[in-house]
Amino acid sequence: MTIQRTSEALYALVDCNNYYCSCERIFNPRLEGRPLVVLSSNDGSAIARSQEAKDLGIAMGTPWFQLQDLVRRHGLIGLSSNFTLYGELSARVVQVLNQFTPDLESYSIDEAFLRVERMRLLWPSFTAMGQAIRTRVRQWTGIPVCVGLGPTRTLAKLSNHIAKKNPQFGGVFDMTAYPPAELDALLSTIDASQVWGVGRRIAEKLQTLGIHTVQDLRRTSPKMIRAHFSVVMERTVTELQGIPCMDLEEAAPAKKTIISSKSFGVMVVTLAELTEAVATYVSRASERLRAQHSVCGVLQVFVMTNAFRESDPQYSNAITIPLPYPTSDTRKLADAAVMGLSAIYKEGFLYKKCGVMLLDISPAGIIQRSLFDSVEESTRHSAAIMSVLDGLNTRFGRDTVKVAAAGTAQRWVARAENKTQCFTTRWTELPKALAN
Repeated sequence: MTIQRTSEALYALVDCNNYYCSCERIFNPRLEGRPLVVLSSNDGSAIARSQEAKDLGIAMGTPWFQLQDLVRRHGLIGLSSNFTLYGELSARVVQVLNQFTPDLESYSIDEAFLRVERMRLLWPSFTAMGQAIRTRVRQWTGIPVCVGLGPTRTLAKLSNHIAKKNPQFGGVFDMTAYPPAELDALLSTIDASQVWGVGRRIAEKLQTLGIHTVQDLRRTSPKMIRAHFSVVMERTVTELQGIPCMDLEEAAPAKKTIISSKSFGVMVVTLAELTEAVATYVSRASERLRAQHSVCGVLQVFVMTNAFRESDPQYSNAITIPLPYPTSDTRKLADAAVMGLSAIYKEGFLYKKCGVMLLDISPAGIIQRSLFDSVEESTRHSAAIMSVLDGLNTRFGRDTVKVAAAGTAQRWVARAENKTQCFTTRWTELPKALAN
């Protein structure tokens, strides 16, 4: 089946290999060749695995305590997640990719889509361009990547999967340059669940319709798929047939809901410690709110005990607080959150988690005042204070300046017993080179 080309568009998906593990190996080469997992908040479960760890059969989300036998028998290493490092290196990868084309969308922390059809005359082939991308990203950042190319984003994503799973392609696969008959045979070996947006449940339903492989799916009528699934799946099949339905998003859309929450490193009993945690999470959420130039009109606070400790008394509750007017001021949001926490807190429980959710989010310039608001808040003054706060914390490190309610002891902070240094963002943690 020949891929239809209704436009000259060509997309490349650049995907970092085992990204979190690759970041850790840059600054600790002794981790190369060793089975490695990066752990979630509180060192709870595996959220990233090196290839060596995957070869041991470690599944995503496996609890760390269940992996101790592999630690003893195979030298498995578990590291606490270091998102400051991962975010900084992701930005560096994007900077390198921007040198190839400005038509770029950062899709996630370890993936980026590029529009590359305009570069046709600059390279002997798009495969050669993909190899150049791999080489430069590896040389300049230390991160290994694979590149998949196709006339739609869905096909570029599928091409990247093929590049990763088939070493003979050298980490780059251009679907448009592959002979149609051989491509049909290749796609007949790939399960339909590997298509972007087709998960296990949809794949199971597809099987009842006689659709098992990617080749089966792209031969199917998009209208028939829509009748059984949705317009989203219809677009997926249309894209598999080479007809673009999605273009790059140069800027990510503003979030409609912002959540900040983590499990505690220890059980929390007192209102004072819960207050510290809630104020800290409000600070994180409001930073993200200001970063997208938004304000929120409603705030929700929630608390819960550990449902897995069945011998403990159980309690969970949440409270939703409408604000007098939309704001992104950490001070006002913290005041509201602490007030809400006081209303739902109950003594006598071992709390495992709390968090805040910002709702009713709108652009920062659109605020309707109450007719009866006797004191007009100086929005510019509030914005200036928050700008200074964000600037200081960006320059000197997170929580250099924070609301008093966040406290200083923070005994409840999630465990991160094996966290590596912030090598790229803190002067005091720069790697040291020693010469004899």
